[in-house]
Amino acid sequence: MQGKLITLEGIDYSGKSTQAGKLYHYLRSRKLPAILIREPGGTRISEKIREVLLSSRNHSLVSEAELLLYQAARAQLVSRVILPALRQGKIVVCDRFYDSTTAYQGYARGLDLNLIEKLNKFASSRIVPDLTILIDTPVEIALKRVRKAGKLQDRLESERLNFHKKVRNGYLAIAKGHPGRVKIIKGDQSIEKIWQKLKSTVDKFLKPR
Repeated sequence: MQGKLITLEGIDYSGKSTQAGKLYHYLRSRKLPAILIREPGGTRISEKIREVLLSSRNHSLVSEAELLLYQAARAQLVSRVILPALRQGKIVVCDRFYDSTTAYQGYARGLDLNLIEKLNKFASSRIVPDLTILIDTPVEIALKRVRKAGKLQDRLESERLNFHKKVRNGYLAIAKGHPGRVKIIKGDQSIEKIWQKLKSTVDKFLKPR
């Protein structure tokens, strides 16, 4: 079987990480060769970069440095994990990929979208996800989940409401521009309802043509 890259995207507390885990275990239950990774992260070096990016102590990090750190973490992950896995015919389930950079650093931070597209291609060795699932969750619902969980927020999660609305709108713009690759699932449903729709989408995608 040819390797596949399936990415899950969404604003913070959209529920995508929960669904990524469920998808990984589902694929493994079907005896499919799957791995689960996250961005930024997935390698020792990328996880160190993640610590810098998300630490609440680093509010002085400028947007340009933030963008380049994400790309550095991605380049390491793609080279050391994703490309080898795809060559081995594995299904790579990735919790965030370069669409996150476009949404957060492009649409929300206001950095140049053309530059980000070029950097995304460079850092990812020009690989493109075979399927991207966007868990589209209204910002107000995501923030309620944050308060209910009672968790400390990282540097990005603690951004203002308007920032997260820009991120969501950015994701929707990406989905509109790539309707064949990006499939939208409403995130204001129960975990199980989201999962059933996600599973159906992936089953259809993996079905032999």
